[in-house]
Amino acid sequence: MAVNNSLANRQKKGGFSLYLNSEAVKNQINSVVGGKNGPRFISSIISAVNVNPALQECSHQSILSAALLGEALKLSPSPQLGQFYMVPFNDKNKGKVAQFQLGYKGYLQLALRSGQYRKLNVLAIKEGELIRYDPLAEEIEVKLIEDEEERENTPTIGYFAFFEYMNGFRKSLYWSKNKMLLHADRYSQAFSAAGCDVQTKYGMRHKVGYADYVAGNFPQNDAWLYSSFWYRDFDGMAFKTMLRQLISKWGVMSIEMISALDKDMTVINADGSVDYVEETETEEVATVEPVDVQEVIPEAVPDQAGADPEEEAEGLLWDNEG
Repeated sequence: MAVNNSLANRQKKGGFSLYLNSEAVKNQINSVVGGKNGPRFISSIISAVNVNPALQECSHQSILSAALLGEALKLSPSPQLGQFYMVPFNDKNKGKVAQFQLGYKGYLQLALRSGQYRKLNVLAIKEGELIRYDPLAEEIEVKLIEDEEERENTPTIGYFAFFEYMNGFRKSLYWSKNKMLLHADRYSQAFSAAGCDVQTKYGMRHKVGYADYVAGNFPQNDAWLYSSFWYRDFDGMAFKTMLRQLISKWGVMSIEMISALDKDMTVINADGSVDYVEETETEEVATVEPVDVQEVIPEAVPDQAGADPEEEAEGLLWDNEG
């Protein structure tokens, strides 16, 4: 999925459009997207970079490789669909890079495509809904709040995920919200359930605990400290964790699913290998919204040269029917 191209580090000299115009990059895009879909892909990725200052500072190769992986998996980068994201990070060793992040709806999409699942779902359990859960028999008894608005505003106490194969085999999993908080605290360096002090380029900062963050009890000029998806979309990350725990241990996984799991939360290198980001705590490069490389309106924000991304894409494309 990666692009082996000498222009990868020439960020400032030629810009992203020049990078896309190199022959090696064109060939790589055609091999994944094909000439017919090239204009859509090129226009959307240029638009995404133009409207996202943090992405503009990321290595061109990491942006394109993340976008091509999503395209190869036939997943949409639209934040509204939540299938995958390109997220800017500041890596201690490589500088600013774009990380491929699979969304929980991407997990659902890839699993359902296998044709092995009759049912597959994940749900937040609200306060007052859980009657009992038997982990030995994997049986849950709940009384869901019927009013949707009331349910939306009721605090979450846990998460439940289950699947059923076409042959009738079933598996389920329930985690309390406290267990999920401990999981996030353990595996995400950018998240702190209880709060902690962090060293930044602005000096020492105190990151409040998650409960205080939800209540808004933190200085607003320190909001960039809470840019992790675990702060901005805790339920979405919890759903993803539940599906990953359930499917990776007991589910049927297609080749596409295995590839997505292997490359989730990674930066894809030029040689096709992947690295997990070792993020610094001195830059707020991940404070932007997840990148939408398809639905950004090109006219809304012109690129650095003032060109329309769609016109620019047409100028970059080449005759290829593959």
